Amino acid sequence: MFANFKNSVFAAAATIIALPAVAEEVNVYSYRQPELIKPLTDAFTAETGIKVNVAYLQKGMIERLKAEGERSPADVILTVDISRLAGVVNAGFTQAVESETLNANVPAQYRDPDGHWFGLTTRARIIYASKDRVADGEVTTYEDLADPKWNGRICTRSGTHAYNVALTSAVLEHNGAEATGAWLEGVKANLARKPQGNDRAQVKAIWAGECDISVGNTYYMGKMLADEEQKAWADSVNVIFPTFENGGTHVNVSGVAMVKSAPNKDAALKMMEFLTSPEAQEIYAKANYEYPIAAGTEADPLVQGWGSFEADDVNLMTLAANRDAALKLIETVDFDG
Repeated sequence: MFANFKNSVFAAAATIIALPAVAEEVNVYSYRQPELIKPLTDAFTAETGIKVNVAYLQKGMIERLKAEGERSPADVILTVDISRLAGVVNAGFTQAVESETLNANVPAQYRDPDGHWFGLTTRARIIYASKDRVADGEVTTYEDLADPKWNGRICTRSGTHAYNVALTSAVLEHNGAEATGAWLEGVKANLARKPQGNDRAQVKAIWAGECDISVGNTYYMGKMLADEEQKAWADSVNVIFPTFENGGTHVNVSGVAMVKSAPNKDAALKMMEFLTSPEAQEIYAKANYEYPIAAGTEADPLVQGWGSFEADDVNLMTLAANRDAALKLIETVDFDG
């Protein structure tokens, strides 16, 4: 009887040992397109064995997290634009992360002082200028855009788009509310048409002769050059890195944060540390023609070919804090009207 009992125990133990270990996984809510992050998620899984599940969202991340509450499966958030990062943080859906690796990989100006988000790449908000109709050195600052000499010569997307709100937030930080309102009035007076389309649509308008300069993000140059139809648009313009009169070139950020209720916290931290590694940042930046920010990293040679610039040193969280005031100024001048 004892022998039968002993044998059954050993058999049970063998069964337990034979069971496969539960594979780790991490769930990502992403505003970034799947094709941009797939090389990274594949590399992360290959290195760690951790499965990555990605839910791509075009909008409504805060609303989704709110609806799901503590039951949310999300571990990690990937997004672009400091206002979106700050929005998720301010809504209370992220947690502070302490990691020497993250702090070493991400310069202080590109991470939240309280550890709620960490930057991965940056992009500059630049001026696209007609090669035929704009002379070298004719426009050098963001303030120049309000100069009457550009009357009827500027194209832009909506002033209330997140990218332009962030730029206006930076103008506000550098020059104050009164000067920013006057700047917005000046830029509006110089528009060749009502704000419309995306950043690439403005370059197309320059190519078509509808305007001479536009404001856009650097990575759109890479996207246009990679598109057979749009390459002619890109070839018709020069890339200009303007500065503020008392600062540098305006940049924005893509970043990562851990969800407050993350069910797979350890795996989420491993993924964040991987994403901020110099190697991963260079892969990520190359995929979208952006700039990696870890020490010792370099942008893709194509991106480097557009020229160098000195990034403005205004803290990105300051720009996020200025967002509501900047949006109010944009609406007060009826920029899109």
